[in-house]
Amino acid sequence: MKSNFLIALTQLAAERNLDRDTILSAVEEALSSTFKKESLKSGQNITVKLDTESGEFNVWVVKTVVKSVEDSANEISLSDAKKIKNLDVVPEIGSNILTGKLNGAGSRIEAQTAKQVILQRLREAEKDLIFNEYQGREGEIFSVTVVRIDQKKVYVEMGRAEGLLPIQEQMYSERYRVGQKFRVLLKEISDTPRGPELIVSRADTILLQKLFEHEVPEISNGSVDIMTIAREAGNRSKVSVVAKQEGIDAVGSCVGLRGIRIQSIVSELQGEKIDVVEWSNDPKVLITSALNPAQVTKVELDENDNVAIVWVPNQHLSLAIGKEGQNARLAAKMTDWKIDIRSVEPEENLDEQHEKTDKIFDPGLGENVFRKTIEEELEDEII
Repeated sequence: MKSNFLIALTQLAAERNLDRDTILSAVEEALSSTFKKESLKSGQNITVKLDTESGEFNVWVVKTVVKSVEDSANEISLSDAKKIKNLDVVPEIGSNILTGKLNGAGSRIEAQTAKQVILQRLREAEKDLIFNEYQGREGEIFSVTVVRIDQKKVYVEMGRAEGLLPIQEQMYSERYRVGQKFRVLLKEISDTPRGPELIVSRADTILLQKLFEHEVPEISNGSVDIMTIAREAGNRSKVSVVAKQEGIDAVGSCVGLRGIRIQSIVSELQGEKIDVVEWSNDPKVLITSALNPAQVTKVELDENDNVAIVWVPNQHLSLAIGKEGQNARLAAKMTDWKIDIRSVEPEENLDEQHEKTDKIFDPGLGENVFRKTIEEELEDEII
């Protein structure tokens, strides 16, 4: 019959989702460490073995097998070692063997000290298990629940571990509350003195990619590829896709029947707008698609400077640029071309219009940064 001590350890292993053998090993180490502190005066090397059937522990004296004994407290001759029955190993010079139990040792172990050491060993074992479980899983998505919010840092429960969603990985305009559930990308894991630190993200572009892989079977099975993604998290994204098999509508596959697939992703990202366009190897075609919903009249490419001059009807100019330049900025990021948007005005003003550039949107700039390159007399013009 198992002892209450062993039953309690088994229950603890289940509660902490730890392997039972890990728990028992931690207990043995803790008891050994505790007893060694209590018996320094004896000068003996000891270890503790836990009986997994009865739950009792025994303290054993450990000695090294030598040819000639000089330290009787820690050494034993080979001939004497061979006389000991039921050894776990065959004694040979240099090996360590358990020579016998230390009678009455258990009573000398201070229970409170042992308990503290055991708990410390369990915490260390738990940290190691968590680190090993999540190590190498960067780039995966996890369903999480917000458990606490400390100023602008959000902590989430993800299985047995706790993840940190720092402010730089949060989505623009998203507000968090305890108990809220959503999916995150595991971005980074590091082993710190306080234990494993899991950094998760709601803003990373890879999260959007993984959500498409999850929601669109044609992407997960390789029939459709995501070519590029430009994202301003929580606000708007543009995604270009291409079919790898004939007869497959890449954009339609991502959108889904009556928009059910794309809507699932939009809902997960708290209403973030997502434009899905067809990828093309022709930069002119791709840039035209990327500026959707604006109508593009013509695209001219300056390959030396990697600039695309895009002409749009005057009434579509603000649509092409987007609010605070967002539509053009995302198009530049997605196509990897600097985009110079110009409006096609009435014929009599066409020559003048050719001389000015309204805005150039650079894929390498930050999401709220673009540069004006209009002529001096138009510097203060607001388009």
